[in-house]
Amino acid sequence: MESKTRIILRSKTLGALIKDARQASNFSMKECAEAIGVGSGTYSSFEKGNKSPSLPELEALSMFFNLPIAHFWGTEAISDDPSPISEIDLVRLVELRQRIIGALLRQERRESGYSMKALAKEAEMPKGRIKAYELGERSIPVPELEILISVLGSDIDKFLDKNGPVGQWMMRQNAVIDFLDLPPELQDFVCQPINRPYLELALKLSDFSAEKLRTVAEGILDITF
Repeated sequence: MESKTRIILRSKTLGALIKDARQASNFSMKECAEAIGVGSGTYSSFEKGNKSPSLPELEALSMFFNLPIAHFWGTEAISDDPSPISEIDLVRLVELRQRIIGALLRQERRESGYSMKALAKEAEMPKGRIKAYELGERSIPVPELEILISVLGSDIDKFLDKNGPVGQWMMRQNAVIDFLDLPPELQDFVCQPINRPYLELALKLSDFSAEKLRTVAEGILDITF
């Protein structure tokens, strides 16, 4: 019963965040539905919190809205970078990611020592539904995926796209956020072309071991003095 309550509350919260993101991006519900390959009614139910998108669908929406995926876990960071989705088939990407998510869920379940029956009982979900999730035959709503991950003692980060189009986009988003977190004087330093050699040197030095850095420092002191 507790799992069901958590799913309902999470669905409502997620729906509000999705609606907020769409309105901020000035898209219609029809445009959003078409972008990720679902019906207008299904998308509308996402925003109302009556139904939740799967993680791949949520990833695709974050790309479509040009928002970091973290926004849907309560983060308000928004980038004004141009959208990278124009040449990506989001519908096909969602289908592929659904299968990957299912395979990852099966792997996590086995590594955690859970049988499908035991996981179904603990998560308060039908065994047949979990089987369909693992086979990629059915998309996993995010609140249900979060429940399953919690039972398995895993983390949502393991299920996010790391190396595909979504992962690369997320890296760019995080890079922008990290840059904006720097003090203004450091941002200005990084943006000056004349300082590029210093940045490249710092990048090379970051790969050095402590012992090697000590040797370099000693060499500089010998030259100076």
